[in-house]
Amino acid sequence: MILRDMLLLFFSMILLIIFVLVGVAFLTLLERKVLGYIQIRKGPNKVGFTGLLQPFADAVKLFTKEQTFPLLSNFVIYYFSPVMNLFISLFLWMMMPFISVCFNFNFSLLFFLSVSSLSVYTIMMAGWSSNSSYSLLGGLRSVAQTISYEVSFALILMSFIFLSLSFNLLDYMMMQYYVWFIFLCLPLSFMFVISGLAETNRTPFDFAEGESELVSGFNVEYSSGGFAMIFLAEYASILFMSMLCVFLFLGGDLNSFMFFIKLVFISFLWIWVRGTLPRFRYDKLMYLAWKSFLPSSLNYLFLFWGFKMFIFIFLI
Repeated sequence: MILRDMLLLFFSMILLIIFVLVGVAFLTLLERKVLGYIQIRKGPNKVGFTGLLQPFADAVKLFTKEQTFPLLSNFVIYYFSPVMNLFISLFLWMMMPFISVCFNFNFSLLFFLSVSSLSVYTIMMAGWSSNSSYSLLGGLRSVAQTISYEVSFALILMSFIFLSLSFNLLDYMMMQYYVWFIFLCLPLSFMFVISGLAETNRTPFDFAEGESELVSGFNVEYSSGGFAMIFLAEYASILFMSMLCVFLFLGGDLNSFMFFIKLVFISFLWIWVRGTLPRFRYDKLMYLAWKSFLPSSLNYLFLFWGFKMFIFIFLI
């Protein structure tokens, strides 16, 4: 019995990872199409019907290219950083609740905070091990940005935890049966999405990949498979953040098809922001994290804590 359960668990995990990678492939196509239409041009439309096979053509091209590396790089760390980056992004998906069976455990949000903070180390190692000034600068920027926004990100998450008194994502689904959390705490939801943009190094917070002055940031020395893995990790994180947004404040009901429509909409929002907003100035980015989001999320946290204490003292 236990062996059968373990096999089913392993099969569900492999299936989830495969579907996430296929979703990431089509998310890149969606991004290129949407950005194309925003800039009044066609996106990829030659490979397959209206460009549907373009992501797979890109994957074949990237993974069959010759793997190059800088002679002065720290080779082992340089080689394994993208692998670890992708592994951490896919490992995060293990907390996604299944109706049937998977790693749906009671402390899934704590698991998310613990694992997502590990991605900082892979970016730092990728930037340092290349032994290039540009990649080191991109890595330093990215680490400073991610650590800054992780603080407010965790505090915003704690507000939702105070509201529901649970770390399990399925409980959030049940608690939003009548009203979504976005109506109860609209500013917190907006701050969560913006912090998610900063966490995934996306425009207008893409300082790690500032094309205009850093060429490509921490991944400037990577090509072929290494570059593809960093790319896949970034888009897997975008999909994951979209899924988390749907669960936390859009009433993520796994039983309905609307769950996936909401997920695609939030992912589209990530792309739409990239197509319309210019990049922030670096000091403005830090100001937003430490002087806007941090005090606001702390105030909300104290407010919800006060509500809980009031209910506990006076009503119980």
